[in-house]
This record gives sequence, structure tokens and C-alpha cells, in this order.
Amino acid sequence: LVTGHYVRRVAGGKGAELHRAKDAEKDQSYFLIATTREQLEFLRFPLGGLDKSETRVMAERFNLPVADKPDSQDICFVPNGNYAELVEKLRPGACDPGDILHVDGRVVGQHDGIIRFTVGQRRGLGISSADPLYVVRVDPSSRQVTVGPRSALLQSRISVAELNWLGDDELPDDGLPVEIKIRSASKPSAARLFAHENGRFSVISDEPLDSVAPGQACVFYQGDR
Repeated sequence: LVTGHYVRRVAGGKGAELHRAKDAEKDQSYFLIATTREQLEFLRFPLGGLDKSETRVMAERFNLPVADKPDSQDICFVPNGNYAELVEKLRPGACDPGDILHVDGRVVGQHDGIIRFTVGQRRGLGISSADPLYVVRVDPSSRQVTVGPRSALLQSRISVAELNWLGDDELPDDGLPVEIKIRSASKPSAARLFAHENGRFSVISDEPLDSVAPGQACVFYQGDR
């Protein structure tokens, strides 16, 4: 199966490996976290070793209509960029109003739907404050959005589940040194990955991580792999 993702498949000593693309600006390895070792065996990514400019030259040579198509920042199934509208259709009630709380417990405002907020968000909160406030937590069950100073967003230890492990060996008891990304556009951060008996895993970062949110992907790298 051949795809147009900007990522590289490398034949390793213990099977196929997933590596970053040559074009760091277009690298899509973060988005392919659910790709299994079995799937990698029959996947091919011919664009992974090319810069986007090289791809455009080739597309023009083959008279492909997308040769000069502008880059898109939207998800392919949300072409108009209106994520809230899509989520409201899939999850009725996500636009119900609720309270905006400060981390100190005060109610500081009202909102018209938790789907309009994400952890780390600063703009569009609809409240006034002498100091900058950020979304720290979103609670769907209570429809509460909690805000606070940027310091409230920082944490050095996170718990992860549903690990899709593409490494060659089991995790050592004293943890594995890795680099992690918790967002596609973020720079990799040095950390250590630990496995626990309950099937969960924990990550301890060398530097505090900013805006960690439930449901995010935490992707592990060692070099380009």
C-alpha cells in the first residue's frame, strides 16, 4: 500500500521501522502513531525522502492538477475549518453552556460550549483579567472550563495508555531515554519512558511540559526513528 505521507519506512534488523521525513516542516510521523509493525511491513512512503518543493516539481512534470495547490492546515474531513460544528453533530450537548472557573475556585465567567476550548488556549475566553489566563482543564461531565496562570499548565510527569510500541526491545526497568512530542508542531523534548505492571506507562520529562491534555498523542523518538 503506497501513501503520500511525509514519513520514511526503514528496513531495520528486526523489521520495518518508522522514521521522520526528510522535510522536517512536512514530517507526518506524529500523525501515524497508530501504525502497527505489521502494517509497516506492507506500507511504502515514496515522498518521505523528498522536500515538498521536489514533490511539486514532480507533480508538475506529470501534469497533476494538485501541482500548485496551496498547502492546507485543515483536517481533510473539515474543509471549512469549523471543528465546533462537526463536533456538535457528533456529540449533541457539547455546546451546552457552563461555568468558567479560576484554579482558585472562583467562577469568573460563562461559556457557550466546552468544544470551543482546549487546554493551553489563551485567546477567545470571553473573560477579562489583569493577568493572562489560560485554559487549564476542560471537564465534559460538569461542563466546566478551568483557567489559570501559565504556571498551572506545566507538568513534568504524564501518564499514557494504549501504547503502540514500534521499538525492538521491551522497556528496561530503569526507563528508556527518548524524545517526546505531545503536539505535531512542538519541538521534541528529552524524557524517560517507564512501563508499569497495570499496563500503563509514564513519561518523566527533563523539562516541564506545557499544555498537556487528555486525549493527546505522546509520540516517542530516538533520533529520526
